[in-house]
Amino acid sequence: MSRFRKVIMWAGLALIILLIALSIYGAFIGAERAQKLVNTLPAAVYWSAFIFILTAGLAVFKRLIRVPALSLIHCGCILTLAGAMWGSEAGHKMQSQLFGIDKIPTGQMAIYEGETENHVAVEDVEQIKELPFSIKLKDFRLEYYKPEYLQVRSRDGEGWKVPVEVGTEFSLGEDFGTVTILRAFENFKIRIEGEQRIITDDPASGHNPALEVRIKSPAGDKETRYVFERFPGHTHAEDELLLSYRRVIRDYVSELEIIKDGKVVAEKNIEVNHPLYYGGYHFYQHSYNAEAGQYTILMVTSDTGLGLVYAGYAMLCVGVFWQLWVRNIFARKKKIK
Repeated sequence: MSRFRKVIMWAGLALIILLIALSIYGAFIGAERAQKLVNTLPAAVYWSAFIFILTAGLAVFKRLIRVPALSLIHCGCILTLAGAMWGSEAGHKMQSQLFGIDKIPTGQMAIYEGETENHVAVEDVEQIKELPFSIKLKDFRLEYYKPEYLQVRSRDGEGWKVPVEVGTEFSLGEDFGTVTILRAFENFKIRIEGEQRIITDDPASGHNPALEVRIKSPAGDKETRYVFERFPGHTHAEDELLLSYRRVIRDYVSELEIIKDGKVVAEKNIEVNHPLYYGGYHFYQHSYNAEAGQYTILMVTSDTGLGLVYAGYAMLCVGVFWQLWVRNIFARKKKIK
């Protein structure tokens, strides 16, 4: 084996070992710090060296060209690394400087319900960029696990978990009587007209979940109380029972429309792990704030380099499958003949 081939082989092995070490280290430091680490200048030199060594290996070791499976595995690794570098922050900057392609690598955008927005806050820099189209938030909603529950607790620590079933009476034992949920509100509102107190539910104008609860003591006395999800702790010193309304969020959904040149060109209800794709960007459901104006927060991610990465993964999988299984099947068929 020539000296140059040995250098290529040992350099490739060293880079693979370093990649394993970096992967383990990245798992311990967290996703955000790991992302910053792989986008540093030393990391860029490392990725470039990795691509060079893999390419040189194809040129030096002819068997990598003659055997289809090995060619696919090698080329898949090269494409995956090249696509990741092309889609990185440094890759986006290079595209902007050399080719005038000014895409947003990653960022966030907040959209109020019923409003249209095209401004994106770019991550890691204090900069606002505009998309070549706008996004409208038609509706935002929270979805909860069913059934919902009213938590009832006595002063001495005894507790009950009462499902929210309007009109159903639940026993709390001989010492405490019964509890009945009379009404459930998505947006509890109260107003005073003269001497009359009017309570309404107006989901379209806000978010103030509450329950109207009737407590019936063992002696037959009845008391009506209101329990608020967002404002727990409304109790009096003489209350024997402490009530709380807690709902577990299952999902949050944004109904989006893509508007370009005044026309709706795409629409989708997005939720966690179900993004909207349009115009070279993926829009992920990132967060929300239902208390301060009902708005959604989207994560915006460029698809630059993603095609190369997917092609690389496909070639890598086909190559491994071919090398480990298909090749052996063909070899057995030849022996039989």
